[in-house]
Amino acid sequence: MDFTFTEEQQAAVEAARAVFAGVAPDGVPSPALTTGAVADDFDRALWAKLADADLLSLLLDARHGGAGLDAVALCLVLRESAKVLARVPLLESTAAALTVQTYGGEELKADLLARAGRGELVLTVAANGRTGHDGAELAVTARPEGGLWVLDGMQTAVPWAQNADFVLVPALSSESGRSVLALVPRVHEGVLLAEQFSTSGERLGELRLDSVRVPARDVIDADGAWESLRDLLATGTCALALGLGEGVLGMTSEYTSKREQFGFPVATFQAVAVQAADRYIDLRAMEATLWQAAWRINSGAGGALPASGDIAVAKIWASEGVRRVVQTAQHLHGGIGADTDYPLHRYHAWAKHLELSLGPAAAHEEALGDLLAAHPLG
Repeated sequence: MDFTFTEEQQAAVEAARAVFAGVAPDGVPSPALTTGAVADDFDRALWAKLADADLLSLLLDARHGGAGLDAVALCLVLRESAKVLARVPLLESTAAALTVQTYGGEELKADLLARAGRGELVLTVAANGRTGHDGAELAVTARPEGGLWVLDGMQTAVPWAQNADFVLVPALSSESGRSVLALVPRVHEGVLLAEQFSTSGERLGELRLDSVRVPARDVIDADGAWESLRDLLATGTCALALGLGEGVLGMTSEYTSKREQFGFPVATFQAVAVQAADRYIDLRAMEATLWQAAWRINSGAGGALPASGDIAVAKIWASEGVRRVVQTAQHLHGGIGADTDYPLHRYHAWAKHLELSLGPAAAHEEALGDLLAAHPLG
């Protein structure tokens, strides 16, 4: 297994670090002190900087103004973004644009992709379904009608929905029984957005579709489109969990190296060092399983199990690992970890959101067990 990154991927990381270097995690009010959303919009200034650095078009082909890189490069950039709690829809917009590029029609690509790569259009994805537990494609029905598609249903907890221009909505075709993806404008007849809030204090959207009509060109009905998008979103969320965890462990290392007790830095105490070492092991496991999953979905390489098995393993480690890292950090920081003037409480809130987004490890273990039963090893 070789996790050596290409020069192009490493260049993307350097560009991302340069952009995120000036981002302050406490740039908006604390979610602990705010009723409702911490801000009305995502960080538009940062979004413009990402566009200027060509990081919004990272996965797009050259003909659409992109660099033509892959899911591994995206995960590397997402990892850097999470270290500073970057408030931008980078994962959702990039994943939606890549899906349009891979599976959409030529007219849709020409109209959408270059503008999305320049940051002029913001895309998001409704991937949580009606409850967050059932398949998102089951929450909305779609039926063709006279050159249009008519959508009915509801999706919950849509990230950045209040500020995106388009939402890519998975739905179940009443005609074929297959999953389709419909690009729905945020402002459109029959579209209703209700405010929801994440644990991080960011606005989410409950998206209700009441006989919403969209042109056939804005509906992707290719086999595997939704599954590919879902896998990329899951893997990208694992990358966010890894970056956040690394940021938190670095913060903890710095604090415990300076905080003294009985005349010695607490980092020199065996109990502190052992706990930090355990969390370091968590992060390395999160990293190894992330790159394995990203490589599988990017390369299409075969294996003893389908790529969904590698994704399940990455989600198990990310969901459990990010929770353990922030909990240990809170413990080792003592009372200051909950101080709203210190940034750790923000990381804790974001980590809980990521953990909930990934879903419980037990569910992914069950899915992995089903795969192992269906594909016996050896």
